[in-house]
Amino acid sequence: MSGQLWQPSAPLENLRRRAQILGQIREHFARHGVLEVETPQLCAATVTDPHLASLRVSGHGFLQTSPEYAMKRLLAAGSGPIYQIARAFRGEESGRLHNREFTLLEWYRPGWSVDQLIEEVAAIARLALGDLPVERRRYRDLFRVHLGLDPLTCPTADLRAAACAHRDLSFAEADRDTWLELLMSEVIEPRLGTGVLTFVVDYPPSQAALARLDFDEQGDPVAGRFELYASGVELANGYDELVDAGEQRARFAADLRQRQALGLAEVALDENFLAALASGLPPSSGVALGVDRLVMLAAGATTLAEVIAFPASRA
Repeated sequence: MSGQLWQPSAPLENLRRRAQILGQIREHFARHGVLEVETPQLCAATVTDPHLASLRVSGHGFLQTSPEYAMKRLLAAGSGPIYQIARAFRGEESGRLHNREFTLLEWYRPGWSVDQLIEEVAAIARLALGDLPVERRRYRDLFRVHLGLDPLTCPTADLRAAACAHRDLSFAEADRDTWLELLMSEVIEPRLGTGVLTFVVDYPPSQAALARLDFDEQGDPVAGRFELYASGVELANGYDELVDAGEQRARFAADLRQRQALGLAEVALDENFLAALASGLPPSSGVALGVDRLVMLAAGATTLAEVIAFPASRA
């Protein structure tokens, strides 16, 4: 078997389909006047998010989990609308829907609302998946319907009990967001996006460290965040971007306290990014879309290895 590892894991027809989709994406943005940019994949700083595992390159910094911080520095410098098809890296991720090195389509629209961006995300997804209808579902409503729980107000112990009821877990204690993410991924996500593009909106504030906050119909704070699902697969994650440098620094500090409590490695704040926010980031909406997953669904494949030439196991 080892003698065959030099060959690509993806059929050539899938790689051709991938190239076609990337071409269509670039054509879309060129037609709408969005500038293609490139930013460093290797940077001195990395994300503080305790749920993302950054890959450190000894003596050189970190491979980026997304190009977000650098792209926002460009926005603050007056770039206008921008997009990037970037390689991104996350540790401890490998499987049917994960590869440590993957391709993100990330773009930002200064002056746009989340509603406008959702329409464009749907247009991009339809380039690959066809003319699927669109639906919107509130995060809170999904938990109420599928789990009988209010994710914004119920006790953490109830979330833990629900998670343990749906999965044999090897740990008994975790923070509230870990239980919410487990329930979302294990119970709710597989039921989303069947024959439709499902946009989930109004996430808990704790699940969107880079998004502005708003209030839902019940007057409870929610984040200006959305996710796109198709065929039970998460495809995109978007935000009404936070532009307040002081608030962003405070949220990063909260991340660092959580990292310390969890025994995770200490990371330095990205001061260049915070300086860009302080200089004046224009009100914007932005989104990151997983290209590999989009191509996987478009090609009728079931694993990322079928649409990536050389996944981690063959790299």
